[in-house]
Amino acid sequence: MTLELPEGPFKAYLFDCDGTIVDSMPLHYVAWNKVLGEYGAEFDEALFYAWGGRPVAEIIESLNEMHGISMPVEETRNRKEKMYFENLSRLKGIPEVIEHVHLSHGTMRFAVVSGSTRDSVVASLEVLGILDRFETLVCAGDYTKGKPDPEPFLMAAERLGVDPKDCLVFEDTAMGIESATRAGMASVKVLQPWERALAG
Repeated sequence: MTLELPEGPFKAYLFDCDGTIVDSMPLHYVAWNKVLGEYGAEFDEALFYAWGGRPVAEIIESLNEMHGISMPVEETRNRKEKMYFENLSRLKGIPEVIEHVHLSHGTMRFAVVSGSTRDSVVASLEVLGILDRFETLVCAGDYTKGKPDPEPFLMAAERLGVDPKDCLVFEDTAMGIESATRAGMASVKVLQPWERALAG
C-alpha cells in the first residue's frame, strides 16, 4: 500500500509514533485491557483508537471518570508501559511509512510527535533500528496541551527550526490530523489496522 503525499516542497516530516511509524496500537490495547481488567473495567476498542494520540495520563483520568474507578495515574502509567514493553519483541513497523523514513532520511528533517511517554517511543524506535533517524522527539510531558491542540507539532517545528507551513505530518488519527491542521501543517493519513484490512 502506497502513501499519497500532498505536493510540497517540504523541509521536515513530523511523524506520530504509535499506529503511524510502528504498528503498536494492538500491543498497547492488550496492555491497557490487562490493567483495566484488574479494576473490572474494559476499554472499548473503537474508543481506544479514537483516543489515539492523547497523553497516557489524560487517558487514565478519562477512564477513571468513565468507569467510576480510581486508578492511580503514575502507577497505572508505569504498569501499562511495563506490559507494553514485555511484548516489544512482536513489534513491527508500518511498511509504507518506514519506506518514507528510509527514502527521505538525509534530505528531510525528521521529528516524532507522540502522546506516548519518551521511554515508550524510544523503545519502539530502537526495536526497529531507526531511533537515530530522528533529530528530536516531542513526547508526553514535553508539552502542556496534547493533540488535538497544535502545541506538540508547533514545538517540533520550533525545535527543528522549520516553519510550520514547510512541515508534513504523518498521522493515523483524526485527533492528530486536527492537531496538524491547527498548527498550519499539511498532513497525510496513515490507515489504522482495520482500515488497512478493508483496503487490502
